[in-house]
Amino acid sequence: MKHRARKRFGQNFLRDPRVIQRIVDTVNPQADQLIVEVGPGRGALTAPLVSSGAELKLLEIDRELAAQLEMQYRDCPQVSVHTGDVLRMDLGEVTGGRSFRLLGNLPYNISTPLIFHVLKWSERIRDMHFMLQHEVVERMAAPPGGKARGKLSVMCQYRCQVQPLFTVPPEAFSPVPKVHSALVRLVPHQQPPVAVDDPAGFAKLVSHAFSMRRKTLRNSLRGLLEADQIERAGVDPGARAETLSMEQFAALAALMK
Repeated sequence: MKHRARKRFGQNFLRDPRVIQRIVDTVNPQADQLIVEVGPGRGALTAPLVSSGAELKLLEIDRELAAQLEMQYRDCPQVSVHTGDVLRMDLGEVTGGRSFRLLGNLPYNISTPLIFHVLKWSERIRDMHFMLQHEVVERMAAPPGGKARGKLSVMCQYRCQVQPLFTVPPEAFSPVPKVHSALVRLVPHQQPPVAVDDPAGFAKLVSHAFSMRRKTLRNSLRGLLEADQIERAGVDPGARAETLSMEQFAALAALMK
């Protein structure tokens, strides 16, 4: 499929057949599964997915590419193309409320907001396999204590088991990006690793905690919790957000009104 990459869509198309096969082998698509592919682009991953017999929903923002995919798979009843911005799509509506798997070589410029968007449907998602900037995958999997630890780390790990799989060099893409990429697997938890009565409040607290990374919790949580409340949760008000465990964030969230 011929198509000039468009910078405004952050397009870097997979072209290395060995990497493509490794991804497909890792995902292991099956004929009885519903798979949603985000940003199929030129269809490098789409073709082997179709060969597996799986039902496919292709989400493509580039109208030219979407039209080419519709033409290419017009005789494949298990393939449907949905044109538009995935950040504005209701995945529950796209999938008819069914359980599904997610796969995508994600544009670097929307990877973080896209992950937060799709996590809204984590209860229906069996697993997710995303090609992302290597740095983003490191942040998603970061344990407490490191500089990579942030809001993305905590919220991804609250919703999912995060499994970095393998690194992909820039030369595997066209055009060639300036950074390395990595494939990550996200498997939604059947039960979250910590008990949270108010998920929205938990997310708000985590967001505030990391809003001023150089500030201590005493300052970053001002307006949500007082220093004595932070201490009551067994947390040092002088600590920084990146040092906290999931259990400590949950304990702080439990004290919010």
